Amino acid sequence: MAETRHLLIEIGTEELPPKALHLLSEAFEAGIRDGLSRKELGHGVLTRFAAPRRLAVLVHDLIVVQPERRVERRGPALAAAFDAAGNPSKATEGFARSCGVTVAELDRVETAKGAWLAYHSIVPGALTATLIPEIVETALKELPIPRRMRWGNGSEEFVRPVHWVVMLFGDDVVPGAILGVRAGRDSHGHRFHHPEPIPLPRAAAYAAVLAETGKVLADFGQRREAIRSQASHLASELGGTAVIEPALLDEVTALVEWPVALVGNFEPRFLAVPHEALITTMQDNQKYFPIVDAQQRLLPHFITIANIESRDPAKVRAGNERVIRPRFADAEFFWNQDRKTRLESHQPALKNVVFQQRLGSLYDKSERVAALARTLARSTGGNPDGVEHAARLAKCDLLTSMVQEFPELQGTMGHYYAKHDGESAETARAIEEQYWPRFAGDAIPGTATGRLLALAERLDTLVGIFAIGQGPSGNKDPFALRRAALGALRIIIEGGLDIDLPAVLHEAAAAFPAAVHTAAAIDTVLDFMSERLRGYYIEQGFKADAFEAVAELRPPRPLDFDRRIRAVTDFRQLPEAESLAAANKRIRNILRKLEGELPFAVRTELLVEPAELALAAALAEIASEAVPMLEASLYAEGLSRLAGLRAPVDAFFDAVLVMADDTALRQNRIALLNELGSLFLRVADLSKLSN
Repeated sequence: MAETRHLLIEIGTEELPPKALHLLSEAFEAGIRDGLSRKELGHGVLTRFAAPRRLAVLVHDLIVVQPERRVERRGPALAAAFDAAGNPSKATEGFARSCGVTVAELDRVETAKGAWLAYHSIVPGALTATLIPEIVETALKELPIPRRMRWGNGSEEFVRPVHWVVMLFGDDVVPGAILGVRAGRDSHGHRFHHPEPIPLPRAAAYAAVLAETGKVLADFGQRREAIRSQASHLASELGGTAVIEPALLDEVTALVEWPVALVGNFEPRFLAVPHEALITTMQDNQKYFPIVDAQQRLLPHFITIANIESRDPAKVRAGNERVIRPRFADAEFFWNQDRKTRLESHQPALKNVVFQQRLGSLYDKSERVAALARTLARSTGGNPDGVEHAARLAKCDLLTSMVQEFPELQGTMGHYYAKHDGESAETARAIEEQYWPRFAGDAIPGTATGRLLALAERLDTLVGIFAIGQGPSGNKDPFALRRAALGALRIIIEGGLDIDLPAVLHEAAAAFPAAVHTAAAIDTVLDFMSERLRGYYIEQGFKADAFEAVAELRPPRPLDFDRRIRAVTDFRQLPEAESLAAANKRIRNILRKLEGELPFAVRTELLVEPAELALAAALAEIASEAVPMLEASLYAEGLSRLAGLRAPVDAFFDAVLVMADDTALRQNRIALLNELGSLFLRVADLSKLSN
């Protein structure tokens, strides 16, 4: 059995970017894994470590010596290697000499392209320790670092200056330099608790020595859980629950090496300020965890994570309370000032805020959205006056002091200010919901007015921005049009809005000035939204061919599209589905080859074969039941009924020659197939379905 040892690689740096730490750690582990694989070095599991000042990977049970390899050198083709008398050519003799053997000692190999002379040799494996520096250097070069920096007088570049490197193979130091730093066995502990070097006796002792001696929890997951556990425990002691957002938890984990949770307090009077403003301040500005009670009401406490075990925790607590107090006081001031004027009073000032230079101001956009939302309300049974009023108020909170200080509270503060002004609950809620869904998986607006407002807002943006040629390019999407398109589709489908999308886009386009050539952008927007719709269904587990089967018909109503694709997905679970899909392919292939207008009317007197008589009879009977279902958009029920055509369809193709010599018979059979295919095409093009 091959000898193995543990390998430790640690890169010690200045504080790494907290939001990138987890990604860098994953990429570093992947890079080491790939490097070991390329060198054919067998190993056990890999454990990654990431803390503010270090990236590390522990490779378990890494073989000490690379396996020997069988190397093949291919020489001349056998056909040209010898002359007619069997004597080797000069090229053959030269190849043998270069391999250090005689011609007779060369091997012959057979390939798909012919026979060749070859020489096989065994290359002994290298010592693993000699390969490690190259593997590490390559892994570091491939890290996803947008901008690298230099330090000192060297030419090395990394995300942050490197101060130490540990490479231990078992209990031996791997000789070499990484990023200009000579590797050794000395790590470093906590910047304040243990700034001195910490000699590591062996690779496997890494995490334990750092924790016990250096006051560093190097394992990101362990540190993350320690923070979560400490925060939850302290909150429960106060009779509440810590609000721990995963992204914030990851960021705080990346900021500390030795987490110590502390409770801070603030004056209860600040609770009169909308809790979203307080929570935003705590989470975004201070990286605190808020605390709420069982009814999700904010409590006058917060949890901060210190990176040190202070001898005087009260001072640390007081310092954090001192920092948060003026921020809360500002929020309280903005809240009180903003309520002195009605939300609608800001509407005229929107004329001075540019939405997009060629598309006008936010006032212009609000007017367009109000008109489009009114149209949508009329076609969907909504409240035209209510949604139009909400649209004109929707952007007013952008000019309030609170939103100018906390832009992420747009919509949320509009909701509060509208309620304060006595607006209806539906209007106030819609102002907030206009931004929903805000991200993948977020909820769509819950109110009818909110759904129409959010939809009109997105469609106006899509048409306008595409009309001026500012659509997404590659990874760049400055107007978040991909998110807008997907959000619009989700609102339509999940919100049950039965609208004609091309017609609504034409309505949106007509509201722009003539100088903005929006009409030319409608097809582009439709294609763009179709791609987002495809992704929407694929992500939910629908098959691509089911999407293509429905998309082939280009149904203009996304809600209708949804009913069709679900019906197709249900249909393909039936035992008849595969045969009928194959029949539809055959029908489409036959009809596609014909020129001119296809016959449609079937003449019963020309039905002579028993199989075609049976198919025509079954088609008439089943169509009489299925067509009303399909016309009522009951596609699943209709396809289920059409599945009853499987047997007569199979029998028809087995027994009947469609392209008969007799012109009348041929045309009549084509008409029968055209009628059959058109019936299925009322739902989707089933010929697109794969087996």
